[in-house]
Amino acid sequence: MHSTIPPTPTRRYHPALVALHWLLALLLTLALALGTFILKEIPNDSIDKIGALRGHMVMGIAIGSLMLVRLVVRWRTSHPPAASTGHALLDRLRSVAHIGLYVLVFAMAISGAAIALLSGLPAIVFGGSVLPLPESFASYPPRAFHGWIAKALFLVIAFHLIGALYHQFIRTDRLLSRMWFGRKDAL
Repeated sequence: MHSTIPPTPTRRYHPALVALHWLLALLLTLALALGTFILKEIPNDSIDKIGALRGHMVMGIAIGSLMLVRLVVRWRTSHPPAASTGHALLDRLRSVAHIGLYVLVFAMAISGAAIALLSGLPAIVFGGSVLPLPESFASYPPRAFHGWIAKALFLVIAFHLIGALYHQFIRTDRLLSRMWFGRKDAL
């Protein structure tokens, strides 16, 4: 009789997912900070606004593209089972938050692209057009949506961070080591 040994369960995320996770965390933090705290404070008639918009738009394009790559890598690689909080409601909220992060980031990228296209920003910011920036971006319907998504992203990211810290330091289940580099079968 031939016996088969079951494969060792995956205990860490694929290195590509790990790299994408931390790179996206950095880019999202920078883009949200730039949009929320810096861009809205610079008047649209300031020359500094174009440079800030360029940085924000480049990060937005990178984030949208990298999120697509992350989604494909996630679908095509094995990953550890979801870690339980020990509470059914919190476990359900974790699932909603993870899906929500993807939805919100894609919605943010789409609404940002819509604002840019409607206001002619690509020609101004990247094409060297001499056209002035619009007096206000508030007149473009996707702008309000973009702001609401930013607030929702702050909340979901905070929930995600609190959950990771809860696992790491209260449940002491070494959850953070799953989203770090190392052998997939070892923690």
